[in-house]
Amino acid sequence: MTSTRKAGPFIAFMLALTVLFVALGFWQLQRLVWKDQLIAAVEDRARLSPAALAPAALWRGLVPDAYDFTSVSLTGTFVAEQPVLVFTSLSEPRGALGGLGYWVMQLFALEGGGRVWANRGFVPEDRLGAFGPPPAGPVTLTGLMRRPESANWFSPAADSAARRDYIRDPARFPAPGGVPNAVVAPFTVDLASMVGERLPQAGETVMEFPNRHFEYALTWFALAALASLLLAVWLRQRRVEPASLAPLDPRD
Repeated sequence: MTSTRKAGPFIAFMLALTVLFVALGFWQLQRLVWKDQLIAAVEDRARLSPAALAPAALWRGLVPDAYDFTSVSLTGTFVAEQPVLVFTSLSEPRGALGGLGYWVMQLFALEGGGRVWANRGFVPEDRLGAFGPPPAGPVTLTGLMRRPESANWFSPAADSAARRDYIRDPARFPAPGGVPNAVVAPFTVDLASMVGERLPQAGETVMEFPNRHFEYALTWFALAALASLLLAVWLRQRRVEPASLAPLDPRD
């Protein structure tokens, strides 16, 4: 009886682990379905004809998951300020240039009011001096809306004085000069192309989405199977041990 009482908590613990691992496996399968649907929706969104960018009054109400990679058109004028250079590594470029370099983020004043940080494209680290200012005067551009990137523990702080950064987040970029209380979009726009410009190299939006939920699900199910197997082996050993420890018959 005492042995059974001691074994009870361990058996309950192993069974609870098994149930937990199975539940986590099914949760990852649900995440897999969600991620597949999200990727399909984003790819469809990016292929649509450009729609007019929402007016500035509506920007704060936009949901990042709903607008990310939406194809838009915007009309206005580039602001005559130095761009913000965001460090990046372009491993699979669509154009001729790739590797370590920078996104050239230029402030763009919209015709209907408000300002947007437009990603003019990629410039290799060794060719920073090879691109010039953006075109002057009113222009109509097309591109993809991008949600702000999130910093992590390893993200260096922005260098506002040098106008350098490591993530594309308008909240970290310098405030626009000369226009007090200017409304700046909480998102950025990756430009599809810039007529007459080889650098920056536009149209380099990276559309890759980590999707390892199936692997994670298999891992959790494997742990569930392992926990069940260990419990079964342990129970079998407990049934065998008493017989093996029985005293020998003196008549043998």
